[in-house]
Amino acid sequence: MANLISDAELDGLLKGDKPFALIDVRESGEYNSSHIPGAALIPRRRIEFIIEDSVPAKNVQVVVCDDDGRRTPLAAATLERLGYTNVSILDGGVNRWSARDYPTEWGVNVPSKDFGEKLEVVHHVPEISAEDLHERIERGDKLVILDTRTPEEYQRFAIPGGRSMPGGELALRITDVINEIDDDTTVILNCAGRTRSITGTRVLQRMGIEALGLKNGTSGWLLAGFELENGADRVELPEVSEEGRAAAEEYAARLAAEDGVRYLSPDELADLIARRDTEAVYLVDVRTDKEFTDGHIPGFKWWPGGQAVQRADDLAVVKNSTIVFCCDGRARATVTGSFYRQMGHQEVYAVDGGAPAWAASGRELVSGMERSPVAGLGDAFRSVKLVEAQELHDNPPAVTLFVDTSQDFSAGHTPGAKWLSRSWLEIEIGDIAPDKSTPIAVTCATGRNSALAAVALGELGYTSVSVLEGGMAKWREAGLPVEQGLTGIVRPPADINYLGVDRSYGEMMNYLRWETELGFKYATSP
Repeated sequence: MANLISDAELDGLLKGDKPFALIDVRESGEYNSSHIPGAALIPRRRIEFIIEDSVPAKNVQVVVCDDDGRRTPLAAATLERLGYTNVSILDGGVNRWSARDYPTEWGVNVPSKDFGEKLEVVHHVPEISAEDLHERIERGDKLVILDTRTPEEYQRFAIPGGRSMPGGELALRITDVINEIDDDTTVILNCAGRTRSITGTRVLQRMGIEALGLKNGTSGWLLAGFELENGADRVELPEVSEEGRAAAEEYAARLAAEDGVRYLSPDELADLIARRDTEAVYLVDVRTDKEFTDGHIPGFKWWPGGQAVQRADDLAVVKNSTIVFCCDGRARATVTGSFYRQMGHQEVYAVDGGAPAWAASGRELVSGMERSPVAGLGDAFRSVKLVEAQELHDNPPAVTLFVDTSQDFSAGHTPGAKWLSRSWLEIEIGDIAPDKSTPIAVTCATGRNSALAAVALGELGYTSVSVLEGGMAKWREAGLPVEQGLTGIVRPPADINYLGVDRSYGEMMNYLRWETELGFKYATSP
């Protein structure tokens, strides 16, 4: 049974050095509006999907919070059912925390964004405006524009003429990029907004390479009235030469000394891995997806370096944990670890020699991009009644629920279905189906959330519950009619992330202002 923890006790945990996790189980729209600094977002409906990666040691204290205390008991019960032994609920939630004048913040991935703005202000990271860059492109100036986002983001839209260069690859490959261009070519770095271009430009600044970060990235480009390129295919990374690798390794050695990144031998790493069941340890491989799938150290998860920094609070959910980065040598792991050290993480390591050193020590590498299992899903599928798409179409029950996000629901659901997020299922199902003998079909995008929801309904005493096998994916495959839009919603959606990629112009402006203002506190007085 989860214990209640007071706001004063939580404040003490946040200020201390004990490993613990603070998890906000509300939806992303609610979290982005206001949350406790240091809280990781794991909506109640997502717990089974990511908790074992987010909190790998089940004896670590986990504090869950929401706004008014209705969802936290459900989240705590899920965690305890999954084997977590030290679960606490924040008494009074974020509402009481705020009412007692403890701090809150808004936004997503705030630690990395705050850090990026600090870098720009403190180190005077150079930038270029969208108007200036556009003028240079029109004039035919010699430019190389490096997009530090993921290849997938780059291919959706990019600055015209830009090429993909994920931030985690920058230090390793920049020497070979420079060797391809003339001396009078200007290097420009961009991302979607600010953080990844700032951190990338700072990498080059520390390496002694002149570069400019595009102010406000693709968002600033659009706001200035310029068009983006869609479907760009310049994603091939330059091969790493001996010269390029030597420069990157030399840079890594300097970062390790200046920023305090420590190295682990394969034997030391093996000892640490053996303690993962009882200690908060994150094992992170920052290479490209191909390198990772070709062979990685067992237990390591793939987080390309730029994303590992951008989403540091999603990666290291447990505060005061140990974080180990790995690549194929020292360079990429050390650069990523350096950023973590600068963000305040204490126990940060890189695997000395990376995956090749592990293999050279006689230990096994594993291949493939294994998918983390959904905790409890196998048992759920074994206990629920599955119904095929055609059968559900021909024999619709009294109530059909869709339990994924409102965005998924709007994109397509079975005709007449009602949207009820699994986060609110136990709380609001009584308003939809007060009679527990009511036939209910549960649907979602893939069938996984549906199975977990059906188990919960059974535990509430509902006696006629079925699950659409394969979810809407199978429904569409069967060629059955699909209804779109927010029809049949039970509550106004609060699960929309307004700071996501698909933003309106107004949202872009507000986002960029918010992000820039994070750096104001680091400016020195004149």
